[in-house]
Amino acid sequence: MEIYWVLGIPLTGGVFLALWGNRGNAPEINALFSLLTLIAAVVLTASIITHGPMMVGGEGWFFIDPFNVFLVALTAFVAFTTALFSRPYMRIEKEHGRLNDKRLRLYHSSYQIFIAAMLLALTTNNMGILWVSMEAATLATVLLVSLYRTPASLEAAWKYFILCGVGIALALFGTILLYFAAEKILGSGGTALLWTHLNGVKAQLEPTVLQLAFVFLLVGYGTKVGLAPLHNWLPDAHAEGPTPVSAVLSGLLLNVALYAVMRSKVLVDGALGGDGDNSMAGNLMMGFGLLSVVTAAFLIKRQTDVKRMFAYSSIEHMGLITFAFGMGGPVASFAGLLHMTLHSLTKSAIFFAVGHATQSAGTQLMDGIRGLIKTNPTIGWGLMLGTVAILGVPPFGVFASEFLIITTAMHEHPWATPFLLLALGVAFASIFGKVQPMVFGETELPRLSHQPALAPVFIHLGLVLMLGLFIPPYLAAWYKQAAQMLGG
Repeated sequence: MEIYWVLGIPLTGGVFLALWGNRGNAPEINALFSLLTLIAAVVLTASIITHGPMMVGGEGWFFIDPFNVFLVALTAFVAFTTALFSRPYMRIEKEHGRLNDKRLRLYHSSYQIFIAAMLLALTTNNMGILWVSMEAATLATVLLVSLYRTPASLEAAWKYFILCGVGIALALFGTILLYFAAEKILGSGGTALLWTHLNGVKAQLEPTVLQLAFVFLLVGYGTKVGLAPLHNWLPDAHAEGPTPVSAVLSGLLLNVALYAVMRSKVLVDGALGGDGDNSMAGNLMMGFGLLSVVTAAFLIKRQTDVKRMFAYSSIEHMGLITFAFGMGGPVASFAGLLHMTLHSLTKSAIFFAVGHATQSAGTQLMDGIRGLIKTNPTIGWGLMLGTVAILGVPPFGVFASEFLIITTAMHEHPWATPFLLLALGVAFASIFGKVQPMVFGETELPRLSHQPALAPVFIHLGLVLMLGLFIPPYLAAWYKQAAQMLGG
């Protein structure tokens, strides 16, 4: 029953805010719906931890296990903190004339529908409905990215729509091939695409068809993950959309797209009977992941827009997570799940701080943002600590997950280790070198005219620090269960 609340609350919120989202209290209503979704997600998570995986509805249209319920909880939490951050941020954007009541209503309703679509993608048991929900998230994101209606934002929205539209079309073809393979074993009808049914007979599925299906699914959903060379939409979408949209794109959407890839990988690994070096799916994921890490690291240095720079950082980290899942095994899968969590929390916190910094400076160009520690100390410290965390400096948790990924690569795939270390080193030098003068440089900028919403920044960074120092036993057990579901 909890699943219906998790899906129904944001969907109801989207409809309600579409009708009344131009009122003065719309930001608070948006935050309230996000809070209710978080509460429902916590209840669902507690139920799964207590009773184990569950199927809900008719023939099992929804399936919740430790892997996707972990992402449901993470999605609901980041959605709530982003809604809190967006309250003062969007109000200032309206005061600056960048938004009006009509566009704010569109923002609030599209935000809730976007969250509902992602939660549906995570909880559905049907691979076809998974595709539909990813398409719905794409359409909602297009509206959010184009919110400012400037030529640059419209161009970014169209680029996102076209590139991800092509990607999602390829994913549809992969889903059709998956149905083609399943129909011979499970019979025709919608139940042939239920993941639990497919997982039960995966060893009987035609290996050749599954291999071809996975290629299309990886390229299709990989476009939404932001994997190179399919990443071109992501920096533009981050730079031209409102900062709360950048936060949920980096912190949530990329995870959901990678989730779809991982569900597919479990099936193709089962059909081929391969693991480790013999995993066709794993080798492809390692290839795309490594290419993404290296490409993004060297492109970071060329950026002048702060949001574009951190967008390329997201590409780098999603590549690292993809590489970890591609390696497979208990340690790599555990590290991938941990890094997925930490990246979501850290990157969304960074975008929160960056949003206030750009409002204070009146520009997204890094040369125009200086001396935040003097003009807005909390914003400056939030940005600096977030940067240090995402660069993998101990004791923040990103260090632990990156350490596990790299040491596993050293042991199992030593050829990849120099590329990973080089890319991480280049990214570290580039990002730190650009952020340091933004925080500690000389400036004559005025203080921010309003009280920033920085509680979400430090809540996120506090959690990242905690996970770097100590992972609670129940959370570690949770990650291990999810890793086992991924074949680790």
